[in-house]
Amino acid sequence: MTTTKITGVITPILTPFDDHLRFLPDLYVEHARWLLEQGIHYISPFGTTGEALSMSVQERLHAVDVLIDHGIDPACLMPGAGLCNLPETGLLCKQVAERGCAAAMTLPPFFYRDAGDDGLYQYFVRLIDTVNHPGLKICLYHIPPMAVTGFSPALAGRLAAEFPEIVVAYKDSSGNFENTRAVLKAAPEIAVFPGSERFLREGLACGAMGCISATCNTNPAGIRRVYDLATGSRSGNLGRAEERMIRYRNAVERYAPIPAMKGLLATERQDRHWRNVRPPLKPSTREETAALIQAVQG
Repeated sequence: MTTTKITGVITPILTPFDDHLRFLPDLYVEHARWLLEQGIHYISPFGTTGEALSMSVQERLHAVDVLIDHGIDPACLMPGAGLCNLPETGLLCKQVAERGCAAAMTLPPFFYRDAGDDGLYQYFVRLIDTVNHPGLKICLYHIPPMAVTGFSPALAGRLAAEFPEIVVAYKDSSGNFENTRAVLKAAPEIAVFPGSERFLREGLACGAMGCISATCNTNPAGIRRVYDLATGSRSGNLGRAEERMIRYRNAVERYAPIPAMKGLLATERQDRHWRNVRPPLKPSTREETAALIQAVQG
């Protein structure tokens, strides 16, 4: 049985591109280092925020290697690995295991919306058998607003009970905290993370381990402060810190979040490349970025 749960604030890191929309390793490593300096516990390459499904498998494998080969501790990485075909999902998960990463944050095969719990269970049994590596750890990535298919609390509990050393975490991006409560009850041995800092304080009080949030990319210190205050490792006004953190999130959510946050980084880092996104996303305008900066600083 796994004895130490993954705990803390996790950033699904944004992916920088050049003007031809090719991956930019230097900016990627620079941003990862900055996030860790700001107090982020783990980094998750190629979650939804990292434009994962706009990246090829080889690009994703390369990007994880870039981080590790440039000194980012693999033990603080949770790369995204879920696709709709088992061979490529297995290839991504195998890299995570071989390189010593904390876990592979794995979507269900989301195209197959009618698979049901039994179908998804069989898929993950086969995935685990295919990877066949003692270092494999999986974080189930539940995001029904985007993927439609998801991991029910019952399925999370079933997989965690069947594979206690492998299925170790659950990211709940349903936006429904009642689902988080149900997963905590159904799978008490795994680390459960709300997919938004809105539920960070409430989640910690109920037994969740932290949060995995897109806005950790641009407000890492603010989110880490709330985590520290809520867990008692720092003294200060928790209510005020939480209010400021949620106000920041609300401001970002008035726009398309990925382009909006990239626009913030482009301005803060004075590097236009951060504004680039792969279609079908559209880059934020400088006017939108200026309005967002005013809102988050207000």
